[in-house]
Amino acid sequence: LRLVESGGALVHSGGSLTLSCAAPGYTLIHYAIGWFRQAPGKEREGLACIADNGRGLKYAPSVKGRFTIFRGDNTVELQMSDLNAEDTATYYCAVRLNGGLCPAGWHDFGHWGQGTQVNVSL
Repeated sequence: LRLVESGGALVHSGGSLTLSCAAPGYTLIHYAIGWFRQAPGKEREGLACIADNGRGLKYAPSVKGRFTIFRGDNTVELQMSDLNAEDTATYYCAVRLNGGLCPAGWHDFGHWGQGTQVNVSL
């Protein structure tokens, strides 16, 4: 299982962007998928998770209300709005390794993609 992120770009502050996560050869609806980000000098941060087969969603407080995770055509999308400079980071998606629900924390994820870069200009 190899995840591939796409959609990163340079956007102006206040703008919106949608990232996409795909897994060629796999049916993503059978997996819980999480979106994460890591900014230079900072730890990786969990942002959103979608459980398998429509069984739930989870958001970090820092992005709740601004970011939306949803499933596309065998993808998992992260729609981001009202972006600001603090959202500048490399964004990654990952698969929950044990079980199809979103975990209480942001652990137990793997098969990380290569990431996609989001830069928000002032």
